[in-house]
Amino acid sequence: MDVELRQLRCLVAIVDEGTFTDAALALGVSQAAVSRTLASLERALGVRLLRRTSREVTPTGTGLRVLAHARRVLAEVDDLVRDATSGHAHLRIGYAWSALGRHTVAFQRRWSRERPETDLHLVRVNSATAGLAEGACDLAVVRRPLDDRRFDSAIVGLERRLCAMAADDPLARRRSVRLADLAGRTLLVDRRTGTTTPDLWPAEARPATEETHDVDDWLNVIATGRCVGMTADSTANQYPRPGVVYRPVRDGEPIAVRLAWWRDDPHPAAQAVMELLTALYREA
Repeated sequence: MDVELRQLRCLVAIVDEGTFTDAALALGVSQAAVSRTLASLERALGVRLLRRTSREVTPTGTGLRVLAHARRVLAEVDDLVRDATSGHAHLRIGYAWSALGRHTVAFQRRWSRERPETDLHLVRVNSATAGLAEGACDLAVVRRPLDDRRFDSAIVGLERRLCAMAADDPLARRRSVRLADLAGRTLLVDRRTGTTTPDLWPAEARPATEETHDVDDWLNVIATGRCVGMTADSTANQYPRPGVVYRPVRDGEPIAVRLAWWRDDPHPAAQAVMELLTALYREA
């Protein structure tokens, strides 16, 4: 037999109110209904949860443990209901490595000023959909196309492609680099979320690659001089790091910044976010 929420609410009410009579009043049911509901919960679990005397009702040792779980479950359900019914009042925007670079603060401030009724939260999730598929966000900023047909996306701006290298790298003395300058180097890439693959180079001149899955690890390895990296301009703005410098890649195509959302359940604020981000990138 499955445990039902009404049974857990009944158990909590009995303990909190102190008697079956008061629990019935709090729940708006009869005392007999409270007794039946508690009995059905005890049968479902196969344990006794409460000791009942003429003077008081107290949980058994097992009852105390079940009661603690019941409180947590009911609190989670309440949170779920609030989140589902007030989705318009909260907006979570996911991103994998960097949010919006130098536009991040401007976006947050303008959103707060122009849309105070909708709380904005930026959430970093290092996955291909920046948390969208995992349910960690309502909208996502991604920098490569999403092949999953469950999602729609739109380009809101373009960012320069930069090379990240150790500060004492010979290439760091240059104001910019070319793809050919990196052909003999080892390129550190994140295949899940990154925008750079060896396909940017001709087949006969592709760099060797190593893999990483986190921006901090990426920067730490690059600082040693063992590898170089390639990334969007936003990463340099969001993650300045001693020992690492960024240089524009002159012949590297710009990186498209996309806003993504669930195709069948877009957040009500999706259009407003898209318009604001597009305006910010155009103002740059």
